[in-house]
Amino acid sequence: MKNKTTFFCTDCGNEFPKWSGQCAGCGAWNTIVEQPSYTKKTASGTKKAGASPVLRSQPQELKSLDASKEMRFSTGLSELDRVLGGGAVVGSLVLVGGSPGIGKSTLLLQICGLAKNLKTLYVSGEESERQIKMRAERLGVLGGGIFVLAETEITEILSAAEELQPDIIIIDSIQTLYNPEMTTAPGSVGQVKDCTMSLLRLSKDTGVTVFLVGHVNKEGAIAGPKVLEHMVDCVLYFEGERSMNYRILRAAKNRYGSTNEIGVFEMLDTGLSEVLNPSEMLLSGRPPGTPGTCVTCVIEGTRPILAEIQALVTPSSANMPRRNANGIEYNRAMMLLAVLQQRGGLRVGGCDAYINVIGGLSIDDPGVDIATVLALASAYKDKPIRADIAVFGEVGLTGELRAVSHIGQRLSEIARMGFTACLLPQKAKGKIQIPDGLELIHVKNINEAINVVIK
Repeated sequence: MKNKTTFFCTDCGNEFPKWSGQCAGCGAWNTIVEQPSYTKKTASGTKKAGASPVLRSQPQELKSLDASKEMRFSTGLSELDRVLGGGAVVGSLVLVGGSPGIGKSTLLLQICGLAKNLKTLYVSGEESERQIKMRAERLGVLGGGIFVLAETEITEILSAAEELQPDIIIIDSIQTLYNPEMTTAPGSVGQVKDCTMSLLRLSKDTGVTVFLVGHVNKEGAIAGPKVLEHMVDCVLYFEGERSMNYRILRAAKNRYGSTNEIGVFEMLDTGLSEVLNPSEMLLSGRPPGTPGTCVTCVIEGTRPILAEIQALVTPSSANMPRRNANGIEYNRAMMLLAVLQQRGGLRVGGCDAYINVIGGLSIDDPGVDIATVLALASAYKDKPIRADIAVFGEVGLTGELRAVSHIGQRLSEIARMGFTACLLPQKAKGKIQIPDGLELIHVKNINEAINVVIK
């Protein structure tokens, strides 16, 4: 056995023979760490520790392959099935990330109890079997077919999986696993890559569906090498504030479905409960007749959701007014403030401005632009917006309103939630099926919109 030292980039996973301040692969600074390793002799010569064995398989012609039957099964949670693209795919590798205490382990343990007629192996490297049993009793997960293993050695886990032949394997968490043949500590770049590759081979060879829990760093990204996210089939992020009850599950990568879908859950004492009507949840507690609030309809995947945009504009006593945006991209919010001042004629440049999306929702739909502008204008004028109206539309730099996609779905959701009027761009006129009892107000620019909804 011969010891040696290699260097890895913690962002992209590239390997280098020596240390440098900047990664030549991704360009990140101060991300290269020392990784002690070794080589060992095998029957075919020298091989790096933890490297995957070469799988010998015969090439097959593409047109002869049958992909018509995509094997999926329900996890028992319709919101999770929606995010996964219609259910979990047999033989897939799913990575679930989120901040500590957000509910990752709770979500996956509930899957064990809800996935009917499926054998599940729950592997924990952070809790004992007794702790898992106590948490399962609190969540009401007491059915059969659930096996628990408190282990961190990947070889033992693979042996247990080979003996048990489960349908689902849950690893909590991937950063706690290690390969005893490698000299590095659990959670290091080499260990995470090697253990993930072993589980990837297991899922593809046997058809078992593997869920991995991944810790996140202070930037909110999954800790460890960035290559980890490239290896798995699906990357899910569990978002939300620990002080709030609502959680949002979002797909950052999905080889078997859309990455725009979201699932909404509510954290209760008995575990996570699905929120089947997110619009009602996000609008609950909306203060009537209050300046600085506006309702819009956004599209998350295939689902229309009503969201409340709140704004606060106050005169600034500082040379540099303060700006803050939660739930909307900061640069986009600053652009809308500039458009409101230059094209809308409101002197907001010398004011502190705060923008917030209620419920912890993060929105990247351009249809939220006009709602943000109207909420800012309402707060600046200290006059409320009509309570019976919802708005959507993209705002350009000249102050014009542009049409957005899925107009019919947005109008249906607005009417379903009891609104009687909808403000939308002039260009949206055409073959639109108007719901009964919903008045459409078409405007060309932000000045017309302000005059219509703020009296």
